[in-house]
Amino acid sequence: MTSAAGLGEEFHPTHVVPQEGLPAWEEPDLSRPTTPLDPFLPVRLLSRRGEWGEVLCANGWSAWVDGRLLVAVPQPPPTGGRPHSRTEDPRPLLTHTAEALERYRRAVGDLATGRADAETLRRVTRGLRAGVVVDGESVWLYDEAAGRWMYADGSRLTTYAVLAGPGAPPAPEAPPQDGAPAGADAGGRHEPTRIADPPGGGTGTGTSTGGP
Repeated sequence: MTSAAGLGEEFHPTHVVPQEGLPAWEEPDLSRPTTPLDPFLPVRLLSRRGEWGEVLCANGWSAWVDGRLLVAVPQPPPTGGRPHSRTEDPRPLLTHTAEALERYRRAVGDLATGRADAETLRRVTRGLRAGVVVDGESVWLYDEAAGRWMYADGSRLTTYAVLAGPGAPPAPEAPPQDGAPAGADAGGRHEPTRIADPPGGGTGTGTSTGGP
């Protein structure tokens, strides 16, 4: 960790550390680990760099963590005349997921009716990924852009699981072997997924689908 000088103003946290704590690094570099952050520690998010988040603690120490796993503290609406933006609204991701599923449904329909062959199916679904699990008011959605699963209770999205640590390079795309699900390596193994507790202690799993 590094010490942040000049903390004259009152400390106002924007997030808290999840209940299992968080690994921390001196810089956004996995080769420079530092003291992990304690569970439920209030922090202020200073900046973002991809999956990385720079956080400031109340004692003036700062560190870099996996910003996707931080739990946001509800903030009062701004008073500067600018409308409040709900950045955790689940509807955009729901729309994106529905569009991806509809694209896949059309491609499979064309194959089933003979309007397309297997090669066309592979071509039109290449790179397509979507994932959704609905259980009553709870929904788990795959956010391809951030490489994570999101949990929503109908109003707000929170990170449920991340597929790789911050700053990890994307896995090379390769067609799966016969009988091996997409996302598995040659031995059938999957990359570890880190789970974060969703609000209310809900649990759930899901899979993403896509072309090779």
